[in-house]
Amino acid sequence: MQFMLLFSRQGKLRLQKWYVPLSDKEKKKITRELVQTVLARKPKMCSFLEWRDLKIVYKRYASLYFCCAIEDQDNELITLEIIHRYVELLDKYFGSVCELDIIFNFEKAYFILDEFLLGGEVQETSKKNVLKAIEQADLLQEVYNFSILEGAGYLKDLLI
Repeated sequence: MQFMLLFSRQGKLRLQKWYVPLSDKEKKKITRELVQTVLARKPKMCSFLEWRDLKIVYKRYASLYFCCAIEDQDNELITLEIIHRYVELLDKYFGSVCELDIIFNFEKAYFILDEFLLGGEVQETSKKNVLKAIEQADLLQEVYNFSILEGAGYLKDLLI
């Protein structure tokens, strides 16, 4: 996978993850082109399209489009499954994810994506394991936040 974009029906970019090095100018150009192209397509049209030397795979969930660019030899159906798995992970974490969850908790959305994908490839197929890792990170963050408020001594005692 080259990149993943999440954008709204209004064309607002909500999340972007790039797995290939590109300049900011090129990223903006690609994003603008793809958002316009995908939003212009009719709902009954195929979710795959050829674009430049890549294949674009996208799926709409409620008001959000999840869009991935893959290489020619990559499988479109597996990419659709990757998109769906990511949405399932977001749903499990947020409890029926919506666009506002992505807007106000974008760092969590990125963290979930990073636990699931590494370098554009699936690193963990188990939803349970991904969610467990996220839960552990949340717990660690809570302990850290608490230790700042209550003093560093609490964290030291907890870890011993």
